[in-house]
Amino acid sequence: MSFILPELGYKFDALEPYIDAKTMEIHYTIHHQAYVDKLNEALTNHHDLIKNPVENLIRDLNNIPGAVRKQVQNFGGGHYNHSIWWKMLKVNDGEKPTGKLLKTIDKSFGSFDDFKQAFGGSATKLFGSGWVWLVKSNNGLEIVATQNQDNPLSMGQMPILGIDIWEHAYYLKYQNRRADYIEAFWKVVNWGKVSENLVNYI
Repeated sequence: MSFILPELGYKFDALEPYIDAKTMEIHYTIHHQAYVDKLNEALTNHHDLIKNPVENLIRDLNNIPGAVRKQVQNFGGGHYNHSIWWKMLKVNDGEKPTGKLLKTIDKSFGSFDDFKQAFGGSATKLFGSGWVWLVKSNNGLEIVATQNQDNPLSMGQMPILGIDIWEHAYYLKYQNRRADYIEAFWKVVNWGKVSENLVNYI
């Protein structure tokens, strides 16, 4: 038994013009596949670990044997982050969150526009490569930035929405214009999936 690349669920050009088809193809077939392959390689002699869902490994990172903990953190994190992120994406035609999700965002941040500003600001200021997440924690909804392929699960927080700030996620189309990529990101948030995540975590 080993980890496998999950189905993307849509064509590479499905997020055009905001995320281009070539970036999606490279991101999914090369970068995500590499995380899967390297995770399987790292756990070749750890059959007890490789039988677990990757989210369990990330959630219990402190209990992973020290010899492979960093590999699980990096490669398992990369696999898990991308596996949940693909599902958070679809062209939304200007759709915004509604219902319980909107009410929870308003309660936590004041308004949806204030949330967008805070989330985008965190993504803009993140140094180097990493992710910015909207998470469900004991204090409600919070914005959390993680370096590299770290995930809030390791900190006891549940990721509801995320944005990949590694350059491979946007460089072909946006070059060094990270702010433009972040602005375009709002056009491809699958708010239905984000709402589903919120309900599942509350």
